[in-house]
Amino acid sequence: MNQLDFQGRHAVVTGGATGLGFGIAQRLLASGGSVSLWDRDFDAAAKAAAALGAKAHALAVDVSQQPSVAKAVAATLAHAGRIDALVNSAGITGPNTKVWDYPVDAWRQVMEVNLTGVFICCREVVGQMRTQGYGRIVNIASVAGKDGNPNASAYSASKAGVIALTKSLGKELADTGVRVNCVTPAAVKTAIFDQMTAEHIAFMLSKIPMGRFGTVDEIAALVAWLCTEDCSFSTGATFDLSGGRSTY
Repeated sequence: MNQLDFQGRHAVVTGGATGLGFGIAQRLLASGGSVSLWDRDFDAAAKAAAALGAKAHALAVDVSQQPSVAKAVAATLAHAGRIDALVNSAGITGPNTKVWDYPVDAWRQVMEVNLTGVFICCREVVGQMRTQGYGRIVNIASVAGKDGNPNASAYSASKAGVIALTKSLGKELADTGVRVNCVTPAAVKTAIFDQMTAEHIAFMLSKIPMGRFGTVDEIAALVAWLCTEDCSFSTGATFDLSGGRSTY
């Protein structure tokens, strides 16, 4: 493992109880930092924090609800004193179906978690980062936000929105010490696959020239670097992790 410098820094990782969020938290801890795991499932987050050790702590947070996020920001600052990095990893896939059959309530739920949740978390954390004159925000988007996966319209649209939000916020904060970037992974085999059909999983694999899914460790390595001081001249940028799938 390459050594990254996150010494003395504190990160918030949404959706940190499992999957990508958990792997990212592990890498940040290995880089010398501490983490707060924000997750809707507090029991899972508490179990994850216990597994990660004394430098991890858990909070129950619904990222789609502003009061919940504002309360979590206050609790995190009371615990750690600062938030140096925010990794917006919480997300859901929604059903795999055609646009004309897509349930409206399911569409709204995907947008609330995947896009509105990122907006709310950024909105509530940025003030503290601006005040301290330093911060790193990393939003987990998806190659689906660039390509638009069939039978995943809400997911694709929400992740395209995350890319655009990243670009806007990055420009707004460019004259500060806060950097905002996003990553666009191709499919990574985590528990989120349980929300997808076998046919959709096979479609995603067929689009990756490397012929395999990404790994959590591969995503976590790039995200962790984006959380460090070394990421100083990139903001509003999109970093691909697609096994050769992305063409722009």
